[in-house]
Amino acid sequence: MSKSTPNKKNEHSARSDAPVSFADFFAALLAALAAAPDALWTRIRRIGPRLRTLVHAHRSGDFPESDRRVIQFFLLVPAMLRMWKSLVQERFFHRRRRSLSFDTAVAARTTRQGRLRPLAFVAVALLFACVAAFFSIYTPATTVSYNGRTLEVVRDAAEAQRIAAQVEGLTAETLGSSFSFAEDSIQYTTGLVRRSDLGEVERLEKELTDEVGLVTYGYSLYIDDELVGSTPYEGALEALIDQMKQIGASADTLSVDFVEDVRIVPGYVATDSLKNLGEIAEKINSTKVGEETYTVVKGDTWSAIANDHGLSSAQLEELNPGYNIDLINIGDELVLSREVPYLTVKVTERQNYRGEIDYETIYVDDSSMYQGDTRVIEKGEYGLADIVADVVYVNGVETERSILSQVMLTAPKTETRARGTKERPSWMPTGSFRWPVSGRITSYFGYRNTGIRGATTNHMGIDIACSYGTPIGAADGGTVEYTGYKGAMGYTVIINHGNGYKTYYEHCSSFAVRSGAHVYKGQTIAYVGSSGVSSGAHCHFGVMLNGSYVNPMKYLP
Repeated sequence: MSKSTPNKKNEHSARSDAPVSFADFFAALLAALAAAPDALWTRIRRIGPRLRTLVHAHRSGDFPESDRRVIQFFLLVPAMLRMWKSLVQERFFHRRRRSLSFDTAVAARTTRQGRLRPLAFVAVALLFACVAAFFSIYTPATTVSYNGRTLEVVRDAAEAQRIAAQVEGLTAETLGSSFSFAEDSIQYTTGLVRRSDLGEVERLEKELTDEVGLVTYGYSLYIDDELVGSTPYEGALEALIDQMKQIGASADTLSVDFVEDVRIVPGYVATDSLKNLGEIAEKINSTKVGEETYTVVKGDTWSAIANDHGLSSAQLEELNPGYNIDLINIGDELVLSREVPYLTVKVTERQNYRGEIDYETIYVDDSSMYQGDTRVIEKGEYGLADIVADVVYVNGVETERSILSQVMLTAPKTETRARGTKERPSWMPTGSFRWPVSGRITSYFGYRNTGIRGATTNHMGIDIACSYGTPIGAADGGTVEYTGYKGAMGYTVIINHGNGYKTYYEHCSSFAVRSGAHVYKGQTIAYVGSSGVSSGAHCHFGVMLNGSYVNPMKYLP
């Protein structure tokens, strides 16, 4: 029986002793490696359920066990922590018990004193609470009064005194004279006050200044460093200036500025110098002493300058005494006004309009015409264009126009003129007049009342006073039409200039030409006298245009 059934030990030895080929070993290794990932993931998936089981057992007070080293380690650590905690608590509790035992012994010896200590503690605590409550409501402070009127309650008396000294200096500087507070006018009272009554030391300066009343915090308007006015109202001057800017503004306005330097300066000013806004606005819109001047350029004449600026020749001469109105030079600076506006408003507008394009002029020489004379052969025509321009207005008067773009709609047509080449006789008219004599105008064109018997009240010229015998020059070239005596006009010369104009020279003392003579501009034709109805030596100068008397001042330079 024993021979026919071999035991397991012998069977295992028989398998172990069997030779294994290299191919079998390599195949078994590959199979083990192929199965390794599946086994690893299987073990990982088992960790979660096992961990939850251990945690549940720990919380329920059970004692979980395991043969695995890793699980045994994680079970040991919490147990060790609980043990160390117990040891520490036990040592601390033992020392606490000994301390309490000692305290109990001491308390037993001082039972009566121990009963009083809580009462003392409560009393001290109540005392501290009352003191804390008191000083939370009251605080040491200084009350500042001016002439018996309380101004402010501040913490620091020294700071209040510094503010008072500052107000003294500020008032003196603003008024331009010395200033100091009267003795005992400011009182400083120190004591306990409610915290709610404390004020701000910064307000003390304004309140003290207001009580004095000599200076006020305000806003001053300066134009070119000249003080125009001050107001105590913040923002009022800015609103006034903005309002002035909007007067000349429109939908096309690009900018509105002032030519002058305009500043609004905040600060203390003398109270009596404050003005209401109406006064300030009236002053801004008025004029001030100053000079508006004009520099003479090529082609200017005295009368043209006067007319361009709304003046008569006499008014321009009055503003510029000492000038020879017959002789002004390029670069001369003439005064146009003795008053100028406080504010000059400069408005720039962007304008879109349809305007004319100037045509060119070409000249063709004509030997049948005198030099200086021209005649239109073929009239020119202006072109038309859409124009975009920036236009600058100063106090409503255009001073500059800059063309930004110009799109031509209709081209201009060139004008052709004939130009004379024939030498002009000296007696031919130039088309402009000169003064016949130099002197002071004693009577202007128009109505007058001289009080002289026989003198007309409707004066048809101007009277120029000068010395007896002064030479009289022809105002322009022409032909002498009349020389002789004409009643109240006295000895008179009349020149026909051949272009619709005639000039009259009256009250002469004698003649230098005869009737029918040709005279050139400036040629002596007579001498000043006082013939006819006259109050003294002078030259009456008259101008007639197409049979009607006109004001000579409109034609003289």
